[in-house]
Amino acid sequence: MTAGELAVVLAAVLCCIGFAALVVVLMRVLDTLRSLRSEVDSLRNETRPVLAELRSTTEQARTTMAEARHDLDRYDRVLGSAEAISGAVAGGGRVARAAAFRPAGPYGPPASRRLREAPCPAGRAAQRRHHGGISRLQVALSSLPGGPGLRRSAPVPD
Repeated sequence: MTAGELAVVLAAVLCCIGFAALVVVLMRVLDTLRSLRSEVDSLRNETRPVLAELRSTTEQARTTMAEARHDLDRYDRVLGSAEAISGAVAGGGRVARAAAFRPAGPYGPPASRRLREAPCPAGRAAQRRHHGGISRLQVALSSLPGGPGLRRSAPVPD
């Protein structure tokens, strides 16, 4: 055997050993991938119920938040209405006090006429109420703090 033939045989043997080592490594990788696949499947099976519960909880939280926003908007509207009513009552009280305590000159109108002619914050609604049995005097007095309030009764005489 010549040196060239010996080199070819030696190269062939080394290639076979390398190929066998490569086959062994690839088999180990294949086993590892199978094991990994089974772990991923078991992880999916374990997380499906948790994800379903998480979705339902998220939907419940979304619904609760929508209800809370609706309630907050409603509360905001009620609060705004209360502030508007409070401002109207305070303004009506100032108008009534200004009309009642306006100094009358020697030829000025009596106090009952001053109140009757005072501008009313309710405007036309007060005039409508006057025709329904409530006078402007009662409207003006009802807006004062601690006033008698509006009642359906006979009109106050002038």
